[in-house]
Amino acid sequence: QDLTGVDPQTIPLDSPEVMSLFQNTSALGIEPEDIGGCKLGALGIPEFGTDFAMQMLIDTKPQAFSDLVRIAGLSHGTDVWLGNAQTLIQEGKATISTAICTRDDIMTYLIGKGLDSEEAFTIMERVRKGAVANGKCKEWPEYKQDMLDHGVPDWYVWSCEKIKYMFPKAHAAAYVLSAVRVAWWKLYYPREYYAVYFTTRCDAYDIETMIQGKEAVYAKYQSILNDKQNGVKISNKEEALISVFEIALEMFERGMHFSNISLEKSDSQNFIIDPDDDSALLPPFVSIDGLGTSVGDSVVEARQKNKFLSKEDVMKRTKLTNNQIDFLTKLGAFENMSEENQLSLF
Repeated sequence: QDLTGVDPQTIPLDSPEVMSLFQNTSALGIEPEDIGGCKLGALGIPEFGTDFAMQMLIDTKPQAFSDLVRIAGLSHGTDVWLGNAQTLIQEGKATISTAICTRDDIMTYLIGKGLDSEEAFTIMERVRKGAVANGKCKEWPEYKQDMLDHGVPDWYVWSCEKIKYMFPKAHAAAYVLSAVRVAWWKLYYPREYYAVYFTTRCDAYDIETMIQGKEAVYAKYQSILNDKQNGVKISNKEEALISVFEIALEMFERGMHFSNISLEKSDSQNFIIDPDDDSALLPPFVSIDGLGTSVGDSVVEARQKNKFLSKEDVMKRTKLTNNQIDFLTKLGAFENMSEENQLSLF
């Protein structure tokens, strides 16, 4: 909202183009093979951007906002999707619209089948807390028989007996509201979306590789994946970089890139749109490993007072360490700057 001026409350929740991000990559103008084989445009969208959630989207084929709410309910439950709703959908016994996805589904479904509302509520409570699955509901045989007598199918009863925990529908709806709004920004304001994503959602950076562009990022991405698939132990940072590189590859395919870190233009903490290249994101100082907020702030504060004259000047007026100076030198951040302050007599 800060970057675009668009109030999230005004974003439509029924856009077919936005919905298509949860179905394929066509609205982004890219092919799955361009982004490591990812079949959806949901990368980086809250609730739906993980491999687990995207596989759920592929399995359930959501068509509307309500389907996304149901999927969010499934993803936050315990023994609700795996070995339960997923199996029923694969076997054709249920669909995303009929499977048990949130705790509210049970009560409203049973009332619709003619059960007493109080009994329907009690069954919902026993199921969603896992009492039935854990064998701690002594009335279950009676409830089960009553359900069957009212035409509740066997698969529905079987599903109830598997559930350990269920998410409330209102919480799922709130999460999906946020997700769809982010997806809208991703589709229509890509520069601002990626700037916010890399600022707020990343736990690790390899900024040296990222500023080199698509080929360098793809090579590093494949190297990490190959190590992981071949049983080579990868670091926590490398694990975190997998998703970072996937989003970066998607951004490259949409016509954007990263500028080099700039002593004169980079922000301390935020990725920003490069003022000299509106198709580029300018990385912040904190994207450098080991460089904290106070060090980044010291660079911004120093340049606001006076323009940097040399590398020596930068070292004197900021909190940058020798290692960080060396890294910035390697990146070319001092390319047009002399080593030392010089005073001309003429």
